[in-house]
Parts: sequence; structure tokens; C-alpha cells
Amino acid sequence: MMWHIPPSQMPLMSGIALISYLIGSIPFGMLISQLGGMGDIRKIGSGNIGATNVLRTGNKKLAALTLLCDMGKGTFAIACGYIFGLANLNPAISIAAICVVLGHCFPIWLGFKGGKGVATGLGAALALTPISGALCCAIWLLGAKLSKISSMGALSAFIAWPLLVMIESQFDLKAPLLFPSLIISLLVIWRHHANIQRLMDGTEPRIGDKKEQSSLSKSSND
Repeated sequence: MMWHIPPSQMPLMSGIALISYLIGSIPFGMLISQLGGMGDIRKIGSGNIGATNVLRTGNKKLAALTLLCDMGKGTFAIACGYIFGLANLNPAISIAAICVVLGHCFPIWLGFKGGKGVATGLGAALALTPISGALCCAIWLLGAKLSKISSMGALSAFIAWPLLVMIESQFDLKAPLLFPSLIISLLVIWRHHANIQRLMDGTEPRIGDKKEQSSLSKSSND
């Protein structure tokens, strides 16, 4: 890690980690789908709880709401890091960012079976590194639009994020926010391992493909 946490601050950092994880664990996709009359989102399409799978229900409004709420988890957790970790700001917000994405990917309420961390990771990126985060969102949208493949946009964004943070810090490998951007990006990319294999095989479903829902497995994109 590129920062030092005094022993006296460890209880506070542990609290920030726990709070951020619990924030990330809120399954907005599942809750919003059920409240919107779509049933259990885990039984639809890929079985994931993210906005992309909510979109497979055909309800764009619910998908957009899920996207905003999942992104909001990332920004809210980092806001908590800012509020409670003023004495050690970079460690606090870094821990918050990593743990909120971990919470989304491995929510305690759903047996640690969550999403891929894309929207929550983008929300964290916007709060943690606003300029690089905004560029990542643009890359995500552009990648998905041009390729018509949701996972392509997500992978492009999270491959780019650490590189953008490095450029923004003038290639300072000890930049304090490079560590969380790298860890989160690696986590999101790892969660897309099945998507990467399908991209290599040329079988990854495209956005709006009528056969998408029936052809996706449980490991599909969040």
C-alpha cells in the first residue's frame, strides 16, 4: 500500500471498511425489481443483481434506477470515508472504495453471490478520482455503444482507470489513489472472467439480442 495507517487509527479504519462493505451489500437490483413487479432478478437472464440484468426484464426505468443506486453506493461509501477518516484521508477513502465494491460483488445478505461491481466501481471511481472517474464512465458508455456488448464497455473502463490515474499523477507509482484503482479494476476484471472467455470465443451476447436471455449462463455480466 502507498500509505501508512497508525495503529491508533486501525479501529476507525476497520469501522469504515465494515460500513462500506455493508453499503455495498445492499442488493438494489433485486429490491428494485421485486418492488417493480419483476420478481426475483436472480431467476432472470444471467441471474446477477446488476443493472444490465435488470434491463433484460425489458423495464428500462428500473434498470436506470438500479444503475443510479448501485453507483450511489460507491460514492456514498467514499463520502463516509471522507467524513470519518479526516486524520488519514487517503487510507480511509481507499479502504471505503475497495470494501464497497467487495460488498456488491460478495453481499452477505445473498450468500456472497452478487454482481460484477461495474456500476458500484464507477461510482467509487467518480468519487475517488473525479477526472479519471468521469473519463472511465465515458469509456464505459462509448465501449458499450460501439461494440453493442455490455461487458466490453465495462472491461475497457476498468482497464483504463489505473492508467488514467497514473497519467493524472504524472506516472507517480506511489500515488496514494493508484492502489485502490488497481485493486478495484483487477476485481471487476476477474469477475468478468467468463465474459472474457466468451469474448475470445465470439459468443458474448450483444445488447438487445433477443437470444441473450436464454443463452446466458449464471456467470454473465453484471
